[in-house]
Amino acid sequence: MTGSAATGEGTARPFRVLGVQQIAVGGADKRRLRALWCELLGVPATGTYQSARDNVDEDILTAGVAPHAVEIDLMQPLDPTKRPRVDEPALNHVGLWVDDLPAAVAWLAAQGVRFTPGGIRRGAAGHDICFIHPKGSEDAPRGGEGVLIELVQAPADVLAAHAPRG
Repeated sequence: MTGSAATGEGTARPFRVLGVQQIAVGGADKRRLRALWCELLGVPATGTYQSARDNVDEDILTAGVAPHAVEIDLMQPLDPTKRPRVDEPALNHVGLWVDDLPAAVAWLAAQGVRFTPGGIRRGAAGHDICFIHPKGSEDAPRGGEGVLIELVQAPADVLAAHAPRG
């Protein structure tokens, strides 16, 4: 069912995943990550971000050209003795563009998806975000099956690039 909002469970999905917004890679020392991603692979650094709340010191790289660019976040914990540990696992999370974040979160929660604490909030790149927890719980049994998944509200240029042509 290409382009359909059907889920196979008889419930209409009120949002679409438009593509990969980012991947986030963690390590104990960002310098080693930068040496690989920037110096050897040639992916340009485009910003930085720090958050004590999220225990993260992050370099933001950009591969590709907007609106189809993919952000690559190189992260290390501000304090390696505190949680969350953004370097464990090393592939920290995958971010997906969605066309309607509030609708996605409400619908997915109703389907039993577990989200991390914090709800919808502004992320490092300035977009509204929310995270699907890697593991389900008794109250919300559906999770990312071991993968932290970031849902990211797509900006106007990404929405326009995915608009139906007609």
